[in-house]
Amino acid sequence: MNPATLKGRSLVYLKDWEPDEIRHILELSNTVKRSARHGDVHQRFLGKTLAMIFEKRSTRTRCAFETAFGEEGGHPVFLSTQDIQLGGKESIEDTARVLGRMFSAIEFRGFKQSTVEILARESGVPVYNGLTDQYHPTQALADVMTLQEVFGKIQGLNLCYVGDGRNNVARSLLVISSKLGINITVISPESLFTDEALLAECDVWAKVSGAKITITDKLEAVAGADALYTDVWVSMGEEIRVDERRKLLTPYQVNEKLMEMTGKSTTIFLHCLPAVKGEEVTVPVIEGPRSRVWDQAENRKHTIKAIMLATL
Repeated sequence: MNPATLKGRSLVYLKDWEPDEIRHILELSNTVKRSARHGDVHQRFLGKTLAMIFEKRSTRTRCAFETAFGEEGGHPVFLSTQDIQLGGKESIEDTARVLGRMFSAIEFRGFKQSTVEILARESGVPVYNGLTDQYHPTQALADVMTLQEVFGKIQGLNLCYVGDGRNNVARSLLVISSKLGINITVISPESLFTDEALLAECDVWAKVSGAKITITDKLEAVAGADALYTDVWVSMGEEIRVDERRKLLTPYQVNEKLMEMTGKSTTIFLHCLPAVKGEEVTVPVIEGPRSRVWDQAENRKHTIKAIMLATL
């Protein structure tokens, strides 16, 4: 592929990115990480500005965008909903048009997927989805980068997600796995199965890449997994359902027994963080030698820097 074709692109989800474009971002992420390890200093965003809009709190996403942009000489500006009129006195469309004339790019982390799509459509500058209720594409890129680092490949790996199959992380993992040839199994209660519309889209990409997609409520499906992945049981905005989710998902906790059920001593554990230790994952697993969650967290920064380098 020609990397120049990525200039000016937005990342609202990975559905409209070609497999070769995703692979290019992963290659660039590895280059960026090696450069950071060597202490190289660049100023590739000198004179550029990034608007960072946050409706939801954040540790990894905010720190990754802010440090990645600032280290390259750019000026990131944090904007909470207390700071701007997004969707309040001013429409999202009008906010997008104003920010697009003042900033080189926009990052959005919030609730509605439609908000980031409007920003991308109306601003005229690259827009990056730092998380919505439906998708978390920068997380999925960091996850696949971590798999690649551990196993030396991604094609043909067996990734197993255990928990809420409808949430933004599970949905994003399904998209990127089906495009890159990663076999993905989502294990959840039937009431939390991924929606059929997204699965139908993923099936089309999987037929091309050779990925196998499995949706089930059977824990035995972890057999053969190279990685077990989970997320919090209650997503931001769903706090009133905490008791209901605990009751529903307690059988799907990732613990030492479930790790052993993979039948592989090389199986790793992944989590997008923050984690509620003792709920979706036990302390011995997340703090144990097979956990790669801190590598995932670091890789958020490298993949985000790569996305911005490629599109700016």
